[in-house]
Amino acid sequence: MTAKRSVRRRKRRLRKKRLFVAALLLIFITTLGYSGYQYMMGKQESLGKVSGEDGEVQLEEISSKYKEEFKGVDNHDGKTNVLLLGVDQRGSETPRSDTIMIAQYDPENESAKLVSIMRDTYVNIPGHGYNKINAAFAFGGPELLRQTIAENFGVETEYYAIIDFTGFTHIVNTLAPNGLKVDVEKDMKYNGGEDTNINLEAGTQRLNGDELLGYARYRSDARGDFARVERQQKVIKLLKDELLSFSGVLKAPRLIGTIQPYVDTNMGSGKILTLGKDFILNPPKDIETLSIPTDDNVQNLRKPYPIGLVLAHNEQETAQTIQEFLE
Repeated sequence: MTAKRSVRRRKRRLRKKRLFVAALLLIFITTLGYSGYQYMMGKQESLGKVSGEDGEVQLEEISSKYKEEFKGVDNHDGKTNVLLLGVDQRGSETPRSDTIMIAQYDPENESAKLVSIMRDTYVNIPGHGYNKINAAFAFGGPELLRQTIAENFGVETEYYAIIDFTGFTHIVNTLAPNGLKVDVEKDMKYNGGEDTNINLEAGTQRLNGDELLGYARYRSDARGDFARVERQQKVIKLLKDELLSFSGVLKAPRLIGTIQPYVDTNMGSGKILTLGKDFILNPPKDIETLSIPTDDNVQNLRKPYPIGLVLAHNEQETAQTIQEFLE
C-alpha cells in the first residue's frame, strides 16, 4: 500500500512538472508570436506598402548606406559606444548632422552615459582642416565623423545610428501614443516654413512626436545650442523611462519594426536584440550626461566665410573631460 502511494506521488509530481514545462513553453511561444506580430505590424505601418489583391504586405529590408565604410571596432571591454546622429534630411540636399552624441552603455555596471557634442564645436577634421564638427558628416558621413572624434577627443565609437526627424516622431508616437509628459520651460515660437514650425506654450503638458521634436530642436533664445542640448538630453531620459515602463517593454518589438526604415546603423539585428535585452534586464537607474564644450572651456569666435561663428575650446582639456567621463 505504501509503495503504491509512493508511486502515485511520483506520478503526480511528474505530471506537475510536465504541466509546468508545458506552461513555460506556451508562454515562450506566445511571447515569440506576440513579439513577431508586433514587429511585423510596426514595420508594416512605417513602410505603408501593401500590394496584391490579397493585401499581402511586402516588407523590405532597409540597407545601410554607410555600413561598409564605417571602421569602428568593438574592443570587447563590455561597454558599447554608439555614435548617435540626428539628421536633418531635406530632399536631395546633403544631410546635416543636427545632433551629435556619443552614447555608452555598460550592462555589467548597469550604467548609461551620454555625451552631447555641440555642432559648432571647432575641431580638426582629418583631410579637411579646422571646421565645425557637424561639417565632418557632410564631408564624409559617419566614418569621417568617427575619425574626427577619435583624433580630437581620443574616444573610439564602435557603432553608429543615424535617425532622421521623421523617424524620431514615429518613435515617440509608437512608444507614447498619448504623448510624453514634459515641463516646457518657456514659450517656444519659431516658424521656419514647412520643415520647422514650433509653437509651444510654457507649462507641464503632453507632447506628441512632432511637438517633442520641436521642443528638442528649439534654439531661438539667449542660450542657443547650450539650452537645446540640455533639452535633447532631457528628452532622451524621458524616452528611456517610457521604454523601461511595463507598457514600454510590451511595445518594444513594435517599436523596432516601426523605426527600422528611419534608422541607418551598422549594428546587426543580433547586436540590437542583445543590447535591448540587456537594457531591459539590467536597466540603468539614470543616464549620466555631459555637454562639450563645457561652460568653463568655450569661447565664441568668428572664422572666415564659409565657416562663420564657432565654439572654440582648449582641445586637450576637452579630450581629457570626455575620456574621464566615459572611462
